Amino acid sequence: MSADLAILLITIGLGLTFDFINGFHDTANAIATVVATRALSPGQAVLMAGVLNFVGALSGTAVATTVGMGIIPPEISTQTLVISALIAAIVWNLVTWYFGLPSSSSHALIFSLVGAGVATAGWSAIDLTGLQKTFQGLVFSPVLGFLAAFLVMLGLLNAFARAFPATVTRIFGRAQLLSAAYMAFSHGSNDAQKTMGVMTMALATYLHWGGTDWQVPLWIILCAATAMGLGTSIGGWRIIRTVGLRVVQLRPIHGFAAETAAATVIEFASRLGVPVSTTHTISSAIMGVGATRRLSAVRWGIAGQIVMGWVLTIPACFMLAWAVRSLIGLAGA
Repeated sequence: MSADLAILLITIGLGLTFDFINGFHDTANAIATVVATRALSPGQAVLMAGVLNFVGALSGTAVATTVGMGIIPPEISTQTLVISALIAAIVWNLVTWYFGLPSSSSHALIFSLVGAGVATAGWSAIDLTGLQKTFQGLVFSPVLGFLAAFLVMLGLLNAFARAFPATVTRIFGRAQLLSAAYMAFSHGSNDAQKTMGVMTMALATYLHWGGTDWQVPLWIILCAATAMGLGTSIGGWRIIRTVGLRVVQLRPIHGFAAETAAATVIEFASRLGVPVSTTHTISSAIMGVGATRRLSAVRWGIAGQIVMGWVLTIPACFMLAWAVRSLIGLAGA
């Protein structure tokens, strides 16, 4: 086996490891609300999320293309750059998972790529147009998630204003099964594609693909979808408790509104090839439904901790990836 092929296999292995960790780290995105409202048992919710994450990951490659070609140009990408980015993103995901902090795996991966790219060839290695598009998606998705959930919740409250509370709970206890499935599918359709894009970057470097040759192979799609689905089925209980139980008290109608709004925002982004943070979007949507009751219904201290995790992720992953790539460079790779 050649050294280049061995490095490629290591890179693919790291990509699948990140996807697996992303699955259990971001399980809360898909099932925190359905567990909090008791619409499903934790075991049922995790199984459902794992299957739908897998199916969602098979639904397209637009986001993978944006991540794989739109941030680091193919002619600058190297195996060591990709390896450095994946190591940094994996470390950050494990740290935030350990502390139960719902940080963004999308932020972690993308800004790890940026940090490794800068360490490799300076800022000239970064496609600023593609980075701007990506950054806009990551910034605006939580805003849209909050507003969409707020409006959906207001509409539902007006529509069911005269219904008995028990009737509302019964209706949305069932409806939330669909919204949770929708959320799990949308999570797979956006998050798994990011890792597909990074693994294809490594493959393109190995095969010396040009811009017109660049495409996500079927085997990478299947491997990434499987890793994401398996990771999701493990469950990330620390983060589920933070997102589903500590931010705002949820009932089935709130869970339905939050999941439907967040999943719709994510799906639109996926079809447009814009990588967004599913963690940010569902967390903001949960805050949005809570804000329709009264501002004090949201535990803003916990919400502030979540926002702090979002803010720290960008510089932390940039510096981690930059440091890893620099160390590899010093080692002569």
